[in-house]
Amino acid sequence: MTDEQAPRNRPAWDCEQTHPQLASKIQDKLREVVDPEIGMDMIQLGLVRNLMIGEKKAHVVMILTTPFCPYGPSLIENVRAKTEEVVNLPTTIELGDEMWDYDMMEEGSEPEWGMW
Repeated sequence: MTDEQAPRNRPAWDCEQTHPQLASKIQDKLREVVDPEIGMDMIQLGLVRNLMIGEKKAHVVMILTTPFCPYGPSLIENVRAKTEEVVNLPTTIELGDEMWDYDMMEEGSEPEWGMW
């Protein structure tokens, strides 16, 4: 994939190198986790910043659209549960310190309701 084809600010997940067969399955499963306030999923919004799969556990680094997102606890738990469904391993969640930005959104996911 060339730089022009790469998503704007979507980081490469560690598991894309170590477990490529699971990375796309996890990505598809995380599309089921929708921010009810915005109506977009975790992948569209670019909130899952990294995913690592070890022998005994998986670890997700994610962010929220705002530091005090009222749905944060629910989104975090849903990301954990959906990841565990695919990897069949205990999964931990770490909240990253990046500030969410529109440029983190998946290419073509820009809503038409005035976020820009």
